[in-house]
Amino acid sequence: MKHVSQSSKTVGGGAKKILYALATARRMGLKNSAKTLTSKNACKACALGMGGQSGGMTNELGEFPAVCNKSVQAQSTDIQQPIPVEVLTHPLADFAELDGYELEHLGRLATPLHKAAGAERYTPVDWDFALERAACKLREAGAGRSFFYSSGRSSNEAGFLFQLLARAWGTNNVNNCSYYCHQASGVGLGATIGTGTATVELDDLTRCDLIVVIGANPSSNHPRFIHKLKACRDRGGEVIIVNPAKEAGLVRFAVPKSPASLLKGGDWIASEYLQPRIGGDAALFKGLAKAILEDGAENAAFIAAHTVGFAEFRADAAATGWDIIERGCGLPEARIREIARKIAAAQNAVLAWGMGITHHVNGSDTVEAIACLALLTGQIGRPGAGLLPLRGHSNVQGIGTIGVKPVLSGEVFRAIEDSFGITLPTAEGLDTLAGIEAAREGRIAAAVIMGGNLLEATPNRAFAREALGRIGFRLFLTTTLNRGHVEGMEEGEVIILPVTARDEEWEPTTQESMFNYVRLSDGGIERLDNVRPEVAILADLARRLLPDSPLDFAAFSHHRHIREAIARVVPGMEQLADIDVARREFHISNRLLHTPHFNMPGGKARFVARPLPAPPQPGLVLTTVRSEGQFNSIIYERRDTYRDNADRMTVMMHPADIAAAGFAEGERATLVSDSGRMEGVMLKGFDVSRGTVMAYYPEANVLVGTAVDPRSRTPSFKATPVRLERC
Repeated sequence: MKHVSQSSKTVGGGAKKILYALATARRMGLKNSAKTLTSKNACKACALGMGGQSGGMTNELGEFPAVCNKSVQAQSTDIQQPIPVEVLTHPLADFAELDGYELEHLGRLATPLHKAAGAERYTPVDWDFALERAACKLREAGAGRSFFYSSGRSSNEAGFLFQLLARAWGTNNVNNCSYYCHQASGVGLGATIGTGTATVELDDLTRCDLIVVIGANPSSNHPRFIHKLKACRDRGGEVIIVNPAKEAGLVRFAVPKSPASLLKGGDWIASEYLQPRIGGDAALFKGLAKAILEDGAENAAFIAAHTVGFAEFRADAAATGWDIIERGCGLPEARIREIARKIAAAQNAVLAWGMGITHHVNGSDTVEAIACLALLTGQIGRPGAGLLPLRGHSNVQGIGTIGVKPVLSGEVFRAIEDSFGITLPTAEGLDTLAGIEAAREGRIAAAVIMGGNLLEATPNRAFAREALGRIGFRLFLTTTLNRGHVEGMEEGEVIILPVTARDEEWEPTTQESMFNYVRLSDGGIERLDNVRPEVAILADLARRLLPDSPLDFAAFSHHRHIREAIARVVPGMEQLADIDVARREFHISNRLLHTPHFNMPGGKARFVARPLPAPPQPGLVLTTVRSEGQFNSIIYERRDTYRDNADRMTVMMHPADIAAAGFAEGERATLVSDSGRMEGVMLKGFDVSRGTVMAYYPEANVLVGTAVDPRSRTPSFKATPVRLERC
């Protein structure tokens, strides 16, 4: 079998990951780590699907051990000791000197904190004061000037109650972190196949003979997905990687649980590796479609029986010249044709993508192009083939399913009103970035932020700090401190409430994987005395804020009642009602596409033809990336073992681009954009497409502007024009 060559000796995975996991487990305590990893709770890292009722290290297929470095890192945070009160009462200026790594490793938050407007430090308070004060400040602000935001870490139960509280109070300004990651996937898929989530289940990855991974680095961000890529190669299939950067772990990966893989220094992952220019994916996928059509290799029978709009799609591809496609993606026609033939020849193909696709101003359009390629080849609507957005947070998909978003479907909207006898607000809700823009304009007086690090997740750091700093009252629910809790706090009033981790929940909770699979987490582990579940906090807050509401928020302090409500109002979630009794985890109905019937008019999918973006201008373009030692904005390790131990101020570029800018590898420089400056970065030569500049998120957000995909409102984190200057 063909494999992609790599001159670097760096390999993903391997013995170092085993040693790292062992060292972390020892730091946690072997008893604690064993109990944590084997308990019946869903993994707190990515949404790939691990844990639940089959056991903490078992995936949805029953495979054991299904565990990765990200799982261990997430657990290591939760088992930390409480932050001493003597530390918590230091001035905010002291906390502001700490970086993300240092704040994360201070320990667990284990007491409610209050900072009065204008005060310079937090003060520990009791729960009754904190919740009564929060209700008072929210009433002062008013529902129309409030903003509710949740990360994808929270449970389905907490998310449903969160959005129900917000809407019962009177606002649709309800958001989750998907507006900063995969909202473009939902928009693009909805326009083509009528669903916004994956069309495959985990078992489909065991049946395919081709997996295309686009704009993602699963060796760092979804390590257990690498096992499926390796397995595809083992059974004679192919793995095509589309990524501007040649990532070591996508070329070769030493699977830690495989002695054979370790002994031979790793397994080849990519059989083909395409490195388009930043923002060139739409042109590439139009080129792949054009090549397939010119070869007459489309699946004509599937297209005729199950799609509409093909004639317009074919005409658009024919009208787009190869010179435009080559300029757009930076790859030659011959190479595109070679890959197109492999895709057309596959028996069962899965196309997977990450935020390298969605973090662009045309992200929704590019997702449509990927979906149309699957339609063109008939690689959807049957077992072993389909589309897979690679979700990050472990329950980000579930949070969207149960309604933490500005717009509910008409069906869910009516079901909530009918089920609870209430009238929901109809005013348009603000998406995440629009909410922060409104805060900057003084139109948001209160914010409730459940998990996450909204400050550092938002593009344009100076803008984000100013905007959030103008919110008069902020209520945070969190397990640990991050920079969003200590920066830009000078004027407003703030309350921080400590919450239980998933495996500490007092009652069972549920989560949804990226494969539309709902898992049940038992909770039940006791570590800290003065923390509470998010549901308990929200129910108590709701009783204080809405004492005359017809909603029985006291009943909603129990998770079973929330699940029963979700089962009544959210289509496909009917089995949730008794999941704690039946212990039967399930796929949400009408999501998996193992038959070619689409949730579109007439049951047919729709081809979409979009114009390509303007050809790229000469110069350098920044893409923000994660390191192996982080998860989303959480920094577990300061150095990136998969990129030659690079630190977080390393900027990776093609060696020729470094030289063309008048610098030498290893030299320090200032990276500049129209939005900000990143001082003292170290220039590192890396195998990337020409013009590409890679820098670490969230540090590089100081450079990223606030341009968004107009269809999904997802910020363009991965296409920022930059230049180098002398320090």
